[in-house]
Amino acid sequence: MERSRIIFGNEISAKAYKKAVRNKAKIIRKYGDDTDKIYHLSVKDAPSVGKILGVKQLVLSRESGCRFNEKSLIIGNIRMGFGHYRISMAIASAAHSMGYEPYWFDLHSFGGTTCGKIIASQNGLYSLGSRLSQRSKLFNRLVWDPLNSEGFRKLTYNSSDQKAAELMTAVLRDIPKDIPFIATHVWPSQAAVHAGLTHVVNVIPDNWPMALHLSEGAVHTVQTPSAYLGYRALRGMDKERSLKPMPKEAVVYTGHYIDHELVRNIEKDCIKRAYRAAGGKTKRWLMSVGGAGAQKEIFAAVICRLLPDIKAGRAALFINVGDHANVLRSLIEEVPRMKGFLTEHPDNFRETAAFCREIHGGEVKGIHSFCHSDIFAAVYSTNLLMRCTDILITKPSELAFYPVPKLMIKRVGGHEAWGAIRSAEVGDGTYECETVAETASIIELIQNNGDIIEQMCKHIITAKKAGIYDGAYHAVELAVKINE
Repeated sequence: MERSRIIFGNEISAKAYKKAVRNKAKIIRKYGDDTDKIYHLSVKDAPSVGKILGVKQLVLSRESGCRFNEKSLIIGNIRMGFGHYRISMAIASAAHSMGYEPYWFDLHSFGGTTCGKIIASQNGLYSLGSRLSQRSKLFNRLVWDPLNSEGFRKLTYNSSDQKAAELMTAVLRDIPKDIPFIATHVWPSQAAVHAGLTHVVNVIPDNWPMALHLSEGAVHTVQTPSAYLGYRALRGMDKERSLKPMPKEAVVYTGHYIDHELVRNIEKDCIKRAYRAAGGKTKRWLMSVGGAGAQKEIFAAVICRLLPDIKAGRAALFINVGDHANVLRSLIEEVPRMKGFLTEHPDNFRETAAFCREIHGGEVKGIHSFCHSDIFAAVYSTNLLMRCTDILITKPSELAFYPVPKLMIKRVGGHEAWGAIRSAEVGDGTYECETVAETASIIELIQNNGDIIEQMCKHIITAKKAGIYDGAYHAVELAVKINE
């Protein structure tokens, strides 16, 4: 089926289709075409989180070393920032808790292949755009925000992406066609469909409907009712005409994609937060800082605002910079006063896990930073720290959907705005604080008033009872049951 010419019954114009074909030809000239090459896969243990999530990693090898069975499930993803890995870990955690064997399949990790080269290039461009958007208000207003909110929204963008995905199929040859395949980025989903896989679930991360995320032939899952309606209607994906909607069997509202160990401990963790808030205990703040270095100004301002309370023992701050040590160095240069209160934890996932176990029921003071060279540990450390914190400070991206009280700082890209809206309406986070001054004001409010955390915790428990955080389980169920 020519998925670039007709998308959910909507014919793409000849002009747009020809542009998609030219784009594919351009990619071939730049990165080659290995669709006829034979690649094999073998299995190795995933570092750090392998035992916790029961997940194994699929890697390229000379001979096929995969032995799948009826409990095997593949999680297709890419390394582009931390978000898609974080959602993949949530899916792996849910699958493992349900008795399945998740396999990690990262297209970005296949460096010598055409798909690996394409994704590496796009990742570099996206990181550059994120950084520029924070340094230049003009670039953000005229280029970055419109691209992320409207450019990626167009149906013609999906047409071009589908052509590129035709070049990503070679690495899937060792994978059985009927194995459950859950993709946490659209490219592995599109590649799997083009490769003939039949049990593909396309897990959509954002709360703003965009054609970027469409993968016809897969079952699409969304985290919110508003996203469901937006995708069913293909809302705003072609401003010049009325589009035929997605079939109801092609998109499913599942709820938020959350790790099993976070969901099952919601009540326990919220009780501890409420106890600390009501008793005037040290308030614990967590900053998860992206590797692109975006929003450094905001994070530096947060540290400056919290320093007097940290010095007095009224606040503690956790900073996870993922696998980007340079980001921490940059923050220290920006706020040198923090060094007097800073404990830099070693690049050791076991030590990080032990620290989190210790403070979960104990006391903590000062500033604690975490940086891991292993990407699995880098991402999952935020999960461990979430259970120990009172407030997560984050932009309204994938973390906006997690069951922890949240302070939403300014977005990076227009598509993230609706993540903050969702969190504010559920009640487990603030509205988006668009300026440094507004962010500081909310910090002041939360730091000096325990009832804000208590209220958010009540809303989190209510949301859990309503099944809002069960999306990862439902995505697994869908992948297993497709075509049954």
